[in-house]
Order: sequence, then structure tokens, then C-alpha cells
Amino acid sequence: MTYANEADLLNVALFGITAKQWRDKNSNKTGNMRDYATLNQLLVLSNMESYNAILIEKGTIQAERIQLLNKLAIYQLKAIDEIGASEIKKLDSE
Repeated sequence: MTYANEADLLNVALFGITAKQWRDKNSNKTGNMRDYATLNQLLVLSNMESYNAILIEKGTIQAERIQLLNKLAIYQLKAIDEIGASEIKKLDSE
């Protein structure tokens, strides 16, 4: 599958759908899918954007990048869940 742009590649790797697919399923909502993402998802998305830039610079093809980005998303979301939201909030208040 070819993605319209890098944003959709990241959307599919993290959320499992493109922005258009989300809009079609959520026509009653305003904004975009990222507006409804959790804090943890947004944190992981930021990391994915940086990692994707590195992969592009290394010449990694899109099909491989989406697999690597999806693995990163799963790993990081799981790690954040294990740490717990209370620990993240504690860091925020320091």
C-alpha cells in the first residue's frame, strides 16, 4: 500500500488507519484523529517522527519503515503503560 504522505504513514503505523479513513468513520467529530489521541500516543508519535526522519535519511524503503515504526509504537506504548501515567505526571510537575 502506498501512502499519500509521511503523516499517513505514521498514522497507519500508530493508529492502524489513514486520516481519511478516520474522517470517514468519525464524520460527526471536528478536528483530526490526532486531536483525539491520548497523551501517550502523542508522545510516541513525536518519537516516531524523529525515527522516520532517520530511516528516510538512511534510504529505508517505505514498506520496511512502516513495519519498523509500528514495532516502535507497540514497544513504546507498552513501556509507557508499564511505567504508568502517574510517573509521567510526576515528571511533568518537576
